Amino acid sequence: MKLFDLLFGRLIDRRIAEYQNDLITKHCDEVENIYKTMRGWRHDYHNHIQAMKALNLQARNVNSDNPYLKQIDDYLNNLNQDLTTVDTVLKTGNIMVDAILNSKLSLIKSKGISVNAKAAVPAVLGISEVDLCAMIGNLLDNAMEACMRQPESSERYIRIFLGTMKGQLYLSVYNSTGSDIRKSGKNYLSSKNSPSHGFGLMRVDRIADKYGGYVNRQNEEGVFATEVMLPL
Repeated sequence: MKLFDLLFGRLIDRRIAEYQNDLITKHCDEVENIYKTMRGWRHDYHNHIQAMKALNLQARNVNSDNPYLKQIDDYLNNLNQDLTTVDTVLKTGNIMVDAILNSKLSLIKSKGISVNAKAAVPAVLGISEVDLCAMIGNLLDNAMEACMRQPESSERYIRIFLGTMKGQLYLSVYNSTGSDIRKSGKNYLSSKNSPSHGFGLMRVDRIADKYGGYVNRQNEEGVFATEVMLPL
């Protein structure tokens, strides 16, 4: 019976992982398409603004005493400046990682959580993009969940770094938390009310094991940190 439970549990875990991979792939494709549309929209409107500025300049040459024409020109300059910000928050060098990172960071910021993020992905990876995105997504979901348990909104923050270190891909997520961290030996446990958190921890560990990587988790009062090293 125990063997059956074990095998059945592994089957369920694999099915969930496959389902999550499909969701991540579709999500990244959708976000990538949104970014392309936004960049096209920005380019078109930039041209429209330049055309209006040219017409406004001609009008000012005809009637330089009209104060409204100067105000229109200032307004168009400000609008053009705003358009330059319509782009991805982070550009890592990998489109799929850009999609999952920027999507998650946008959600985190919408909840009033302070974010500090720096990320760069090497051109050649020793890990599939889908697995890397699954790891990033789970880590940020868990970090966001932990932050929301922090009663003081001003104390909610997440720091993420992704880059190369000592010839390996290095990923760290450092976040505040407002509840006691539960452990069993060296293993961290999910919060009582969040089974998804436990699956996220397990998913990160299994992906790291798959590539011969290393996961290190540490906690202090009000703070939780995860470091992941993956061979390139």
